[in-house]
Amino acid sequence: MGRTSRIPGFYKLTPEERLRRVAEFANLTPEEQELLRRFGALDEATANRMIENVVGVFQLPLGIAVNFLINGRDYLIPMAIEEPSVVAAASNAAKMTREGGGVYTQSTESLMIGQIQLVGVKDPYGARLEVLRNKDEILRIANEQDPVLVKLGGGAKDLEARVIESRLGPMLIVHLIVDVKDAMGANAVNTMAEAVAPRLASITGGRFRLRIISNLADRRLVRAWTRIPVEAVGGREVAEGIVEAWAFADADPYRAATHNKGIMNGIDAVVIATGNDWRAVEAGAHAYACRFGAYKPLSTWELDEKGNLVGSLELPLAVGIVGGATRTNPLAKISLKILGVRSARELAEVIGAVGLVQNLAALRALASEGIQAGHMSLHAKNIAVMAGAVGDEIDQVAERMVREKRVRVDRAKEILEELRRGRARR
Repeated sequence: MGRTSRIPGFYKLTPEERLRRVAEFANLTPEEQELLRRFGALDEATANRMIENVVGVFQLPLGIAVNFLINGRDYLIPMAIEEPSVVAAASNAAKMTREGGGVYTQSTESLMIGQIQLVGVKDPYGARLEVLRNKDEILRIANEQDPVLVKLGGGAKDLEARVIESRLGPMLIVHLIVDVKDAMGANAVNTMAEAVAPRLASITGGRFRLRIISNLADRRLVRAWTRIPVEAVGGREVAEGIVEAWAFADADPYRAATHNKGIMNGIDAVVIATGNDWRAVEAGAHAYACRFGAYKPLSTWELDEKGNLVGSLELPLAVGIVGGATRTNPLAKISLKILGVRSARELAEVIGAVGLVQNLAALRALASEGIQAGHMSLHAKNIAVMAGAVGDEIDQVAERMVREKRVRVDRAKEILEELRRGRARR
């Protein structure tokens, strides 16, 4: 009988037992199995509670970006990311923003949207008005689900209803607007949406289907901006190149996608480091980027009347400092302590500032030496390791490949052989 992924009761096994089954299936070596057993700071028991079918922990480098001045306060920024040069680029660009007073931010309240889908409504427009007429009752039902959140000043604050035309005919969509305070909010919002759905079906004469949070958190926005003397970024010509690069992104969705990816390099790295849901943040950011019908850059860069470079960024950012992995993962708790943030809004503002600074770093590199220059040095070291270099050999092989502009595994092996032959002759 051949290999099969049909393993009844796999979820009931211990992580060690699961690992044995996976090792048999994939022919993992003892060394590979041992790597998977290294749980580190996120211990086996905790990891096993966080998700299903755990066999190990996948680690990312955790770096600290320095030089950040946000709203007049200094921050050290924990960033979990595998891409070379991101942390260094953020640190370098943050230093540039200090010349103009750093980055300034603003955020709206922590309002999330819970959607309830109602189908089979005979008179959707009339039913919409009935829903709005019963708003107080529906909000009361929602808030009964989370008295602690309500006591903290949060909870369901408003109700909206709209009719949408779908391929299957009209649907009545009700939005619960919930202030989730310092949480990301998915659990609270989903619970409230499920609780009010039967009453909404009764009011409208329809059937409820989906009851779930929307990740287009456009009531939970972060804005960040900075004003930098052009000398700090390398002069007028570089500053003009940054503005021209932004204009390219504004005119072309192919470029805008990569432009926004550069922003998310910084945002995701902090979101991951703090144990927040980076997929939700990504989904909201990209949906917001095309809210006007075309995919656009999330940031804007321009020169003011005095010749300063001015950058701004606006996007939805749903992150929390309570609940979920932010409190389960010990490294996430340490990252929050390093940041020293006191609320989810402050965390979101810091993350927004990092996104803008990361964008500045990428655009400046593109407008001057090109993006590869920063990447290649660190990438070359990874290639050297892949070729078998150890210790001092790594730097020697990497430096030579970068100098030759031939960063490839085959070239790394050739250089490594030369180095070792030279040492053997001495």
